[in-house]
Amino acid sequence: MTLTDRKSRFLLTAKVPNAAAEVVCGKMTELLSSLPVKKAKTVTLDRGREFAAHGDVSKALEHISFFFADPYSPWQRGTNENTNGLLRECIPKSTDISAIPDAVIQRFVDSLNRRPRKCLGWLSPYEIFFDSLLHLT
Repeated sequence: MTLTDRKSRFLLTAKVPNAAAEVVCGKMTELLSSLPVKKAKTVTLDRGREFAAHGDVSKALEHISFFFADPYSPWQRGTNENTNGLLRECIPKSTDISAIPDAVIQRFVDSLNRRPRKCLGWLSPYEIFFDSLLHLT
């Protein structure tokens, strides 16, 4: 599961054992709870069955509003789709993610969050999200 901040491109990920709505939304609650309250305002989901329990997340995190993209409209979640493509450079689509240790996936995520991007004025998503300059060499 991936959650991407639209403004900063900051990425949060978690492995889920299956696409059951309760499992996915439980993990989403865990990820969003780890953020400062002011950093998470809205979430735009696709219309997959795995998000059927989004009401539970809404109850747990009352400060976050949920929206749904129109069916067959991936461009409405373009930042997340693009970030998933970047993540697929490290983990190809046919790869069994369950066989990859969490620490390895987190290294990929950390490298993406610390990678300067042209669309961010050559700052990294981490720098934009946390308003803190990194000294990368």
